[in-house]
Amino acid sequence: MELAELAAHEIHCLLKKKEVSVVEVVDAVLTRIDEVDDNIGAFITVNGEGAQREALRIDQEISRGREILPLTGIPVAIKDLICIKGMKTTCASRILNNFYSPYDATVIEKLREAGTIFIGKTNMDEFAMGSSTENSCFGITRNPLNPDTVPGGSSGGSAAAVAAGEAIIALGSDTGGSIRQPAAFCGVVGLVPTYGLVSRFGLVAFASSLDQIGPITRDVRDCALLMNLICGYDPRDSTSAATNIPDYTDSLLNDVREVKIGIPKQYFGEEVDEEVAEAMREAMALFKRHGAKIENVSLPNTEYAIATYYLIATAEASSNLARYDGVGYGQREKSDNILEMYEKTREAGFGDEVKRRIMLGTYVLSAGYYETYYLKAQQARALIRDDFEKAFQKFDCLLAPVSPTTAFKVGEKTDDPLKMYLSDIFTIPVNLAGLPAISIPCGFNSLGSAIGLQLIAKPFNEEMLLRVAYTFEENTKMSR
Repeated sequence: MELAELAAHEIHCLLKKKEVSVVEVVDAVLTRIDEVDDNIGAFITVNGEGAQREALRIDQEISRGREILPLTGIPVAIKDLICIKGMKTTCASRILNNFYSPYDATVIEKLREAGTIFIGKTNMDEFAMGSSTENSCFGITRNPLNPDTVPGGSSGGSAAAVAAGEAIIALGSDTGGSIRQPAAFCGVVGLVPTYGLVSRFGLVAFASSLDQIGPITRDVRDCALLMNLICGYDPRDSTSAATNIPDYTDSLLNDVREVKIGIPKQYFGEEVDEEVAEAMREAMALFKRHGAKIENVSLPNTEYAIATYYLIATAEASSNLARYDGVGYGQREKSDNILEMYEKTREAGFGDEVKRRIMLGTYVLSAGYYETYYLKAQQARALIRDDFEKAFQKFDCLLAPVSPTTAFKVGEKTDDPLKMYLSDIFTIPVNLAGLPAISIPCGFNSLGSAIGLQLIAKPFNEEMLLRVAYTFEENTKMSR
């Protein structure tokens, strides 16, 4: 297996044994980007020269005795809405086409300290608004497993980069499924942590009560290693949770004996493809063989999740995106007066999907409609959260599909926003409740498209997710 196809923990072993250098690892990944990214489009910015300089510096420090930490020298791709000082942060939008961040996000500071190497900024749906990575002003990203299909969204560039060997690990963000769905479509691992577990300082906001940064990796061990780095309290983020962070690799136990797994009946309706449903049934059977207890559970308010999400998320987006007016930073269109400048800047700077969500969000927050829509949505959100709380009184985790289908064709849903929104029906409730969830590969359909298995746990119980996911990985053909 080539260097660019190895997991981070495998490369770490090679670096410790001095069988490879960091420069060789980085060069292997950059060569892969040169070979395939014209067809995949995973990156907006490739940090080639910067990565090579950093690799050489780290090799020199290693030769002088620097400790090789678990992710030292590992090339990481960063979704292009996470700020890296001195690099472009565009959010895949014309309005930020030439914006260079003056500071590092907290997660970037943590990765720097650990010695990871930023290989580039990945493509995404504009301002994270989409489920296919087709809403980018820099062009679409394609799925490495089948370039005729989408990689999922909005973190499609990060998932595609990891799947194609254009990065060893990656960071994405998840507001309604934007880590888990691309991970499922591209056949990699993606985890959305509990809301507040990872600092959002330096993450360009879409919907502040829903957004969360998380890892996209090739296997569950790498996911645990990356979680060890990025989690933790940050006083610069008012939503950051002050909680003890364990060593997540201690959770990698091939053991689910007596683990109680709930199967939400609302996640297995007629909208689920039969091959996806069959993969879920096979996963249940595997867990049962290894001693887990499997029972059905009801989450009765699931039917309100999509409507609730698209009221709350668009309202928060309308507020957050008001700052892009051409005055402080970003694109500015020339005009004779300031009001016209605002209008022209936002008209030229935002894409259709972003405009659609701003208009919807502004409407639901407007006088006379706030109580009718936004307030009702918050009440429905509380009911959805209550459903999960009741379920976790009995179960250790829940098992469900990530998406009703596998990766769909490029262009298949772009003309039907509602159809696109419904592809996130099984991921959105998790964000509304602020829960942790992981997507792991669990097979392929008859056309060779990847299927993702979703595991959901109660708040701050990522250890259970990683334990159950690791057990599945270790006992299937998907194991590395």
